[in-house]
Amino acid sequence: MKKCVVLGSGIQGLSAAYYLREAGHQVTIIDPHKEYQGASWVNAGYLTPSHIITIANPKTLANGIKWMFRSDSPFYMKPRLDIDFIRWLWEFYRSATPEKVANAIGPIESINLLSKQCYEKIHQELTIGNFQLDQRGLLMLYKTTAAEKSETAVALKAQSDGLSVSFLDRPQLEKIQPGVNKEVKGAIHYTCDAHTTPPEIMRLLTQHLKKNGVSWVHETLDRWEISQDKITAIHTTTNTYPADYFVVAAGVWSKDLLKRAGIHLSLEAGKGYSMDVHRTHPINYPAILMEPKCAITPMEGWARFAGTMELSGNNHRIRPERVKAIAKAVSEYYDDFKLSADEMQQARCGLRPVSPDGLPLIGPTEKYPNLMVATGHAMMGWSLGPGTGKLIQQCIDQKPTSIDITPFNPNRKFS
Repeated sequence: MKKCVVLGSGIQGLSAAYYLREAGHQVTIIDPHKEYQGASWVNAGYLTPSHIITIANPKTLANGIKWMFRSDSPFYMKPRLDIDFIRWLWEFYRSATPEKVANAIGPIESINLLSKQCYEKIHQELTIGNFQLDQRGLLMLYKTTAAEKSETAVALKAQSDGLSVSFLDRPQLEKIQPGVNKEVKGAIHYTCDAHTTPPEIMRLLTQHLKKNGVSWVHETLDRWEISQDKITAIHTTTNTYPADYFVVAAGVWSKDLLKRAGIHLSLEAGKGYSMDVHRTHPINYPAILMEPKCAITPMEGWARFAGTMELSGNNHRIRPERVKAIAKAVSEYYDDFKLSADEMQQARCGLRPVSPDGLPLIGPTEKYPNLMVATGHAMMGWSLGPGTGKLIQQCIDQKPTSIDITPFNPNRKFS
C-alpha cells in the first residue's frame, strides 16, 4: 500500500483518488476551496468520443484573432501583457497546424473512449450509487452551409474510425427534437456520445470516497518538501503531509503548484459559463449550437445552458455580455423559449485548464518521478476524468497503461 496525496477535488482529482483507493492505497485529498464549486460542477456533462479535434486548430486560431476585441464572442482572448500568456499564445500558434491536429486525433479519441468505458463500468456496477448516464448521443445543430460542411468533415473522420454517427436533415431532426428554429437546417447526431449530470456524480463520488477511507483536507497549500530527486511531503499553512506519491490535479492552479517545485507548466485558464433552468423546457437531446458555440444539456430533472471560451486569466468575473450572448443563442435556436433575467443573473463560471496543443497533461514529471500531473484537459475535462484517474493509478502502480500516454507527457515541449 502506497501513501498518496491528491491535490485538487475536481473530476480529475476525485477520479485519481477513486482508482488509487480501489487499488488499495491510502489517499488524502487536499483542496483549499470548498466543495461544490469549479468547472467540474458547472460543465455541460458531455462524454464525447466524437470530439476528436483539439481546441488548438487553425480555425480556432483564426477566430481568436478575429474576435479578440469582441468580449461577447464565442472565443474571446483578452489582450494582456503577461509573459506566460504571451508564451502560451506562441506555443498555441505553433501547435495549431493541420499536421499536429491530425496527429492528435488518435490519442484524444483513445482517451475519450477509455474514459467513457470507465463511466459505464462505474454506472453498471453501482459502485458510487445510481446516476444519470444517458446514451442518446449529441446533436450538432447548424444553420449555415459552412458549419455543416466543417462538422461533416469531422463526422466522416469519426465514422471512419468506427464511431457511430448519423446525418439528420430538417425533417429527421424535427422528429427527435421538435421546436428548433426554422433556420436550423439539420444536425449531425453523434450517437457514440453520452451525457450525465455533473453535480450528481460529483456528490456521489465525494460521498463514496469519504465513506471508503479517503481523507479530506481543506487547507491552503504552502510549499513542497524535496529530497534530491523526490518529493517527500507537501506543507500547508497548518500541517505537513508526507507521502510516497503526489498527484497535482488542481486544474488551472496546477501551474502555480508545480512552479513551487521548480517545474514550468504551460497552462491557461479557459473560462466557461453556464446557467441552469429548473422549469419546463423544450430540450429533448443534448446539443451544441455550432455557430455560437453553446452547449445545451437536459440533465436529471432540469436543463443546463453553457458555452464560450474566454482566455482572460485566473479570475471568476462574470461578464454580462457573454451571459447575454448564450441566452440570445438559445432563443435563436429554440422557438418559444428564453432564459429569464433571474436565470441569467444566476450564471456561474468555471476555469478549464488549457494546454497549448489542447491535449491533456498526464503522467509523472521528469524532475520528480513521484510527482504526477493530471490537468490541461481544456473543454473535455469532464469527459476525460475517470480515464485520466485510471491512467494515473496505473502510473503509480507501475503497470502498463490502458492506452499510450506518450502524447500526454506533461514534460513535452510545444515549439
